Amino acid sequence: MTIQVGIIGGAGYTGGELLRILINHPFVSIAFVHSQSQAGKPVWSTHTDLLGDTDLTFSGGATQPLVQQDELDVLFLCSGHGQSAKFLADNEVAEHVTIIDLSTDFRDETNEFIYGLPELQRERIQQADRIANPGCFATAIQLTLLPLASAGRLLDAVHISAVTGSTGAGQALVPTTGFTWRNNNLSVYKAFTHQHLAEIRQSLTYLQPDFGEAINFIPYRGDFTRGIMANVYTPFSGTLPDALQLYRDYYAAHPFTHVSETPVDLKQVVNTNKALLSLEVHDGQLLITSVIDNLTKGASGQAVQNMNLVVGLPEDTGLRLKPVAF
Repeated sequence: MTIQVGIIGGAGYTGGELLRILINHPFVSIAFVHSQSQAGKPVWSTHTDLLGDTDLTFSGGATQPLVQQDELDVLFLCSGHGQSAKFLADNEVAEHVTIIDLSTDFRDETNEFIYGLPELQRERIQQADRIANPGCFATAIQLTLLPLASAGRLLDAVHISAVTGSTGAGQALVPTTGFTWRNNNLSVYKAFTHQHLAEIRQSLTYLQPDFGEAINFIPYRGDFTRGIMANVYTPFSGTLPDALQLYRDYYAAHPFTHVSETPVDLKQVVNTNKALLSLEVHDGQLLITSVIDNLTKGASGQAVQNMNLVVGLPEDTGLRLKPVAF
C-alpha cells in the first residue's frame, strides 16, 4: 500500500510537523507540499531540520497542487484559520480524495466534516472522507472529560486552567510569541472566551446530551515552545479507584491515551502523539491533569492518526515517536 498525500500550507508549524512525520511513515509518498509564500524553494530552506531528509520543493499558485488528483489519496489543509474554507471554495477537490483540515473552519459538525477526535468517534472517522482535526487545547481538555460524559457523570460546572507553548500561536511574528517577551513570562489570554470552548461543549453533549453546565476555561501562554498541560476539576461522586477504573476502561482500546498513577509532565509527551492523564480526588472534586504536545497529538500527529484510520492502517502507524526525556 502506498498513500499519496498532498499538503496545503506546508511552510507553517503544523505543515512542518506533518512533513516530519510523513517523511518517515512507511506507507506514505508525499506528492506535493504547497506554500504561496515559499513556492519554488526547497522544503528544507524553511524547515531547516529536514536538510538531508527530503529533496521536496514547495509548489505554489492556485491550481498547481491539484493537477495530480487522479493519484492523490489524502489532502491535508494546514493553512491559517479561515484559509481552508477559502481554498475549498476556490479549488475543486475530487470526491475520492480524503480531506483532513487542521484549521478551525469545519469543526462545527453541522457541516459535512466529521470531527476527528479518535477517542470520541473512531468508527465515524473510519468511514469519513472529510475530517476536521480538533484544536490543541480542545484535545487536551476533552480527553480529561470524555470518560465522565460517556458515563453521564458530569454533574456540575467544569473548571479548567491550561497552559500552552508559543508554537500554539502559529508562526506569524507577534509580540506575545517573541523570545524577549515570552521568556521568563506567563500571561492569561481569552479567559472564558477561547474559541475551542465550542468544540469542547459539542463533544461533551454528544456523549451526555443533558449536560448544560458552565465550562470555565482560563488559558495561559507558557514560557516554552511545545506542549500543553491542562488541569481540570469538577464534582465527582466516587473514590479515586472508581475514577481510575472509569478512565482506564474508557481508554483501554485507544493506543495513545494513557492513565498514570503518578503526576505527569510535558517532557513525557513532547515530540510524541501521546496524551497522559493523572487523577486526584479531593473533597468531592475530581482533578484531571492532561499533557500533550500541541503540534503532534494537538495537531499534525492526530491528523496522521486520522489518516491511518481512514485508509485502514493501525492508528499508531508512523506515530511511535521518541519523547524528550531530558
